[in-house]
Amino acid sequence: MRVVTRIVTVCVVLSLALIGLSASAAPKFPDRPINYIICFNPGGESDLTARLQQPFLEEVLGVKVVISYKIGGGGSVGWSELVRSKPDGYTIAGDNLPHTILQPLQRGDAGYKTEQLKRVYCFESTPNALVVRKESPFKTLKDFIDYAKAHPEVITVGGSGSWSANHLGTIELEQLAGIKLTFIPFTGSGSAVPALLGGHVSALMTYTTMAAQYKDQMRVLAVAAEKRSPVLPDAPTFKELGYDLVEGAYRGVSAPPGTPDEIVKVLADAFDKVNRNPEFVKKMQEMAFDLEFMGPEEYQTFVADRQVYYAKLLKDMGAIK
Repeated sequence: MRVVTRIVTVCVVLSLALIGLSASAAPKFPDRPINYIICFNPGGESDLTARLQQPFLEEVLGVKVVISYKIGGGGSVGWSELVRSKPDGYTIAGDNLPHTILQPLQRGDAGYKTEQLKRVYCFESTPNALVVRKESPFKTLKDFIDYAKAHPEVITVGGSGSWSANHLGTIELEQLAGIKLTFIPFTGSGSAVPALLGGHVSALMTYTTMAAQYKDQMRVLAVAAEKRSPVLPDAPTFKELGYDLVEGAYRGVSAPPGTPDEIVKVLADAFDKVNRNPEFVKKMQEMAFDLEFMGPEEYQTFVADRQVYYAKLLKDMGAIK
């Protein structure tokens, strides 16, 4: 009987040892480079942010972070690829609101569904800004609207992608001011800027970040925010000028559907550490980014709330049934 007991004890000890070896042998995430997909052109807000994040993320995670581009469809090409990627945490993508809500709502088949993006972290936001060239005859928002009323659809307004924050902001301005504009979508705010400066479009519905970066070449007619931007203190808000227009983009990062929560947490913690790094914060604020600090659960709840809001807005606008 003692022999049997001893054999059982030895077996238990060996089993526990094997379990310990197996656990210690399991690779720690991450143990190889992470592919960070940007769904818009180089030079836009998503790209600028990712480039600033890259060295800080590599320091926190201990692996290389490789930035790649999947451009097209107002971001939908990249998000479609993300939802088909392996859910192991080694492929992530910058995501944008309202884009990742509006596109599936308005298009029906955008190549992905809003719910498929596993939200990791929301790190920034930027209000829309209506801008023209410095030499434009439009000195004020009133000049712009008066001309648009007298010449329907003549004013061309460039912006980042179809059914993006820029596109929606343009539609909202049309409705509020009773005007008709012609929206020209580009593959990112970075590619829209040269079109404005080259005289190919009359105006841009862009972001405060681009307005701040090119303030010597652009005139800001109005900012779609509750209050004036500290980086653009002379630019009035639409609200100040009598138009209740508050619109812009939120940016974060998502993983493929089915990515384990423990991996999402590692990634979220890394982005949170970067977002609180004083050096990173200073650089972002100088470029007119507003920092956000939403972890996975809070970000997902925020997306769900915005889905309800935008579905009603599009229905009221007649963009969806």
